[in-house]
Amino acid sequence: MSTRKIIKIDEELCDGCGQCVPGCAEGALQIIDGKARLVSEVYCDGLGACLGECPSGALTLVEQEAEDFDEEAVREHLAKLERKVEPGTAHSHHQEKLACGCPGSMAQALQRDDACCEDTDDTDGVQLHSKLSNWPVQIHLVPIQAPYLQDARLLIAADCVPFAFADFHRRFVLDRIVLIGCPKLDDANAYVAKLTEMFKHNNLRDIEVLHMEVPCCSGLIQIVKMALEASGKDIPVKFTQISIRGEVMAPAFR
Repeated sequence: MSTRKIIKIDEELCDGCGQCVPGCAEGALQIIDGKARLVSEVYCDGLGACLGECPSGALTLVEQEAEDFDEEAVREHLAKLERKVEPGTAHSHHQEKLACGCPGSMAQALQRDDACCEDTDDTDGVQLHSKLSNWPVQIHLVPIQAPYLQDARLLIAADCVPFAFADFHRRFVLDRIVLIGCPKLDDANAYVAKLTEMFKHNNLRDIEVLHMEVPCCSGLIQIVKMALEASGKDIPVKFTQISIRGEVMAPAFR
């Protein structure tokens, strides 16, 4: 420990914009729970390169007793941030918080005014309303223990489904928490690991899985089945196939 300059964050001024994160070459700053945080004193060199990146003036340099700057620790820290999660390995709580510095990935429960959402047809001039009740929706970005997951009805959809099926919101999204992903282009092992932890730590009421009729999309079925088995949970699951012409094909229950 020594007396030196180090970054200080005013939480009242910080709006979680995340602009400071890429401004710190040492990776000392991350967005955690919607606010900029100093991950560790040893990562902060005290030069203040991040100061000009903060539009709200929440960052200042102060001189105080702090752990010494450690270049070797910084190198190891940066390597960990860049390293991909090993296939089949679940994210730890700490890793999940550091996964993305973007404030737009902060978990939010979206409030809907049900009185304004009674739309029945888009041909009569009535504006259609989103039925989405959670953000984010990408499987990689949704926190394992997001508050809205408790006692939730979960919808896990291949990301092509909303484009193929015109009535996606009214038919499937209403009253469900939505997760999306692509079993062909994304890391299937990472999805299995993430969903396993999600199933373990939340009391889910049921799950519906929407997948396209194309063969590669059936991988989403296997991902969910593997995660359920690994979690040890017995959660009712329905698998529904959507054709590329936008038709609902016969659902299958596990």
